[in-house]
Amino acid sequence: MQFIKYCMLFLVFIASALIGKYISQKYKFRVDELEEIKNALNIFKSKIKFTYEPIPEIFKQISENTNKNVSKLFSNAVEKMQTDSAGVAFEKSVDEYSGNLNIEDKQAVKSLSKLLRNNR
Repeated sequence: MQFIKYCMLFLVFIASALIGKYISQKYKFRVDELEEIKNALNIFKSKIKFTYEPIPEIFKQISENTNKNVSKLFSNAVEKMQTDSAGVAFEKSVDEYSGNLNIEDKQAVKSLSKLLRNNR
């Protein structure tokens, strides 16, 4: 009987450790994605300031030079810019983004779309 108690205690301990590791990984991936988006937006800012390239070209370059999830965000925005303005396209791509960001993070990133209004 004592052996069964210790086995169950051990299983609860292992399960708790695995759940904690899963949750911490999710937060780590979220922070990594936010940092990657921040770096991408800094590149965007620099290119707008110094090169005067069109927004779709800049987004395409950013999508080629970032990691997989953030790359999808910017490449999706480039595709949507064919029919919508830059602000609307970026906002739609953030809404469709399926990364590790929560709702507040998406709202913060979407605030950039207000600056891109009326641009193609």
